[in-house]
Amino acid sequence: MDKVSFKTDIYMGQGALNRLQDLKGKRIFIVTDPFMVQSGMIQQVINQIDESNKHMVFSDIVPDPPIEVVVSGMKALSEFETETIIALGGGSAIDAAKAMKYFAKQVSAQQDLPFIAIPTTSGTGSEVTAFSVISDQQKNIKYPLVSNDMTPEEAILDPELVKSVPDFITADTGMDVLTHAIEAFVSTKANDISDAFAEKAMKLVFEYLLRAYKDGNDLEAREKMHNASCLAGMAFTITSLGLNHGIAHVAGAKFHIPHGRMNSLLLPHVIEYNANCGTGYGEVENQKTAKRYAAIAKSLGLPASNTRSGVRSLINAIKQLQKQLKMPANLRDCGIEYKQLEEMRNAIAEGALKDGCTITNPRVPTEEDVIGILNKMFQ
Repeated sequence: MDKVSFKTDIYMGQGALNRLQDLKGKRIFIVTDPFMVQSGMIQQVINQIDESNKHMVFSDIVPDPPIEVVVSGMKALSEFETETIIALGGGSAIDAAKAMKYFAKQVSAQQDLPFIAIPTTSGTGSEVTAFSVISDQQKNIKYPLVSNDMTPEEAILDPELVKSVPDFITADTGMDVLTHAIEAFVSTKANDISDAFAEKAMKLVFEYLLRAYKDGNDLEAREKMHNASCLAGMAFTITSLGLNHGIAHVAGAKFHIPHGRMNSLLLPHVIEYNANCGTGYGEVENQKTAKRYAAIAKSLGLPASNTRSGVRSLINAIKQLQKQLKMPANLRDCGIEYKQLEEMRNAIAEGALKDGCTITNPRVPTEEDVIGILNKMFQ
């Protein structure tokens, strides 16, 4: 038996930020990053907050938020006697706010605070998920956290907040959306409801990501990618993810490659591995996972006369999109030397097998399998 439930109210479309005007008489703790302050975007949020509220801005968030920043924010949140949390930013700000809320409740018996997530990138889907990722920078390890207590009560998806995102970040985050949707679709926990979310997200990515990349002021494309990110997040909230993210969490930290870019690098190789259809792999026609990938190809209108051709069409379409987005095709393009890969691949493989996302991968990997994927990423 499966159970599907969502606790997040979603406000979407142009003007969605106006929802903040409804907050009255609250002590509001705003979690964001220095760029949101310097660029003035934080002011757009503050301008929507009624004068009856008191607010504090915590802007120490950095990419891949480290444990130390989460602890600092948790202390500030408690000292401010926070009544509502707002997270403004990309996945790092939202993930950090989630962790602050979670640990504040665990450590200091802080009440379960209302939490509003306002994403300023279209990628993680963190605004609707129970997941967070924080980093131990000394060990170069990312720790995925999972708890329904971290799921935001509200998400505000306003395309005006993402139109200034640079093209390369639009590309990275957009490919993260695609990876979320594809991994959700082939997850061992996939069902009809998660499939509907994932399939729509994939279609939106292939239709609108390149438009958003080429013209950040294309508000229709920005809105559609914001929605795709949210839909993919809803999909993997049901299903969890897979080996792609299992490797990305570890390899991204080791090589210091942005999360979405690392997922993009991995995606064709993980599909090939899961479908068992690459060079040296076996027969695919009767393999369930390969058929799922072929079904994605068909839903996107790609050639899929048989299972193998469907899988190849999907991989080729992903590679073509990556090329159009001027994304790196391999680890060498990211400045990684083969010696670095040799030194780190065993540890990456070991960490990937322990990662919680790998549990729901449709094919059970070995350490040798992961090393093989990493080697292919260098070719």
